[in-house]
Amino acid sequence: MKRIGKMSLSILVVITILALVLTGCGRPTEDATPGEGGKEGEKIVIKVGHTGAPDHYYQDGLEKFAELVDKKTNGQVEIQIYPSDQLGGQRQELEGCMVGTHDMVLVSTMIISNFDKSAGVFDLPFIFSNRDHVFKVLDGDIGQEVSKKLEQNGMKVLAYWENGFRHITNSKVAIKKPEDLKGLKIRVPESSVYIDTFTTLGAAATPMAFGEVFSALQLKTIDGQENPAAHVIHNAFYEVQDYLSLTGHFYTAEPLVMSKDLFDKMPEDIQKALIEAAEEARDFERKLAADQEADFIKQIKEKGMTVVEDVDIAAFQKAVEPVYDKYRQEYGDLIDRIQAADN
Repeated sequence: MKRIGKMSLSILVVITILALVLTGCGRPTEDATPGEGGKEGEKIVIKVGHTGAPDHYYQDGLEKFAELVDKKTNGQVEIQIYPSDQLGGQRQELEGCMVGTHDMVLVSTMIISNFDKSAGVFDLPFIFSNRDHVFKVLDGDIGQEVSKKLEQNGMKVLAYWENGFRHITNSKVAIKKPEDLKGLKIRVPESSVYIDTFTTLGAAATPMAFGEVFSALQLKTIDGQENPAAHVIHNAFYEVQDYLSLTGHFYTAEPLVMSKDLFDKMPEDIQKALIEAAEEARDFERKLAADQEADFIKQIKEKGMTVVEDVDIAAFQKAVEPVYDKYRQEYGDLIDRIQAADN
């Protein structure tokens, strides 16, 4: 009996030690959020990931956001930023936000549209004529309408930030008109709108994860890619590409998305502070992106790439009309409302 008692005591000690270890490995109490055991006055830690490099304007915008949140909540909420997909790819992080395993992510509308097609209308080619048009739509009734639909799938859009207008790079020809794309293998994101657009333009649309693009260009598995000018510099595409054509064919918004479940557990004053900070940081990040674009194009020229500015935009707009014919059934008059907002 004594032997059994000693064994029982040993087991109890082991269980106690394991419990202490597991408690130490879990989320610290200062990270706790209301509704998850947090006490009033304890710090709330929110982790946010993004796909940009540490010197990308995503990072600058999120640092501004973190500063504003800290100020507006009197230090009660801390925003921790993870660049370069450290918390997982955009798709993985967005899925995490939807099910509550991730806190927040800066993610493109094209990724969101894989889970909720509502956001895909913003990705149609040439649907926006300029940034003023973009902001009028995204910050107005249409943007709010789409955001509400996304909430049904666990996504809380705090504000629509910017990735930017996208342009085409390639290693073979100066693209000025749609015919110049014929037969070129152009990497596109895994988005039906992007694939349909470049297929319609005569290119061989090649879906591929962003992290694989540089090596594919280097090995000439693909001829080109399309992205905002910032990505050409930050990812050194100028080392493996010869031409940049300023087509501006897509505008990609980059909503700051929070787990709806987590947002709903926050006190109202914290919710208000998060939204206000996201909108103020949005304006900061958008201006930074626009201001830097001209400098990035200048750098691209200095790196030896040919920048094609005399692109026949009207011909491209005409060429993508079949894409609108296909998606009009899905988005209905939302397309017309977005286009009308440019007046």
